[in-house]
Amino acid sequence: MSFAELVLLAVGLSMDAFAAAVSDGLMIKRRRTAVLAAALFGAFQAAMPIIGYFIGAGFAGLISRWDHFFAMAVLGFIGGKMVIESVGELKSRQAGQSGQSAPHSLTFPTMLAQAAATSIDALIVGVTFAAMKAEIVPVSMFIGVVTFVISLVGALGGKRFGTLLGAKASLIGGLVLIGIGIKTLVEHLFF
Repeated sequence: MSFAELVLLAVGLSMDAFAAAVSDGLMIKRRRTAVLAAALFGAFQAAMPIIGYFIGAGFAGLISRWDHFFAMAVLGFIGGKMVIESVGELKSRQAGQSGQSAPHSLTFPTMLAQAAATSIDALIVGVTFAAMKAEIVPVSMFIGVVTFVISLVGALGGKRFGTLLGAKASLIGGLVLIGIGIKTLVEHLFF
């Protein structure tokens, strides 16, 4: 695998993490949280190819049969919860209730679930790396670093969009996560 191919692969694998990071950025209040979210996305994107490498090609069929359902379920649940909560908040504001609910915050378990769900494809790539006899540790670390950088840009950019959007930020973020889950499911079922 050439360096150019590795860069393209790393960028391609990080796109779901980037989209989720943008959605997370809508709720992030501190830069430290953006860095943590990006670090989790990068760590999972680096770890999954290594895990896939050791699982080996013998299990590739089983994993690829179910990964899209797992990603859809996790992202759909998290996104759906965000949509429901934000619609309730918007309705209460329209009804003129003065007591505002606490702003949505991004929890560590939510970030972990997103990082795992958006890195499932990297697990399958790791199985492919086993067949190619690639040097898995440096390749995986490169993928992790690229994902970290791209996710950090997404999380910090999402924060700026969130400031502009105000109360609708969580609604949009939830819809983005649901969209990522649907995209993952459709890609695996039909392409």
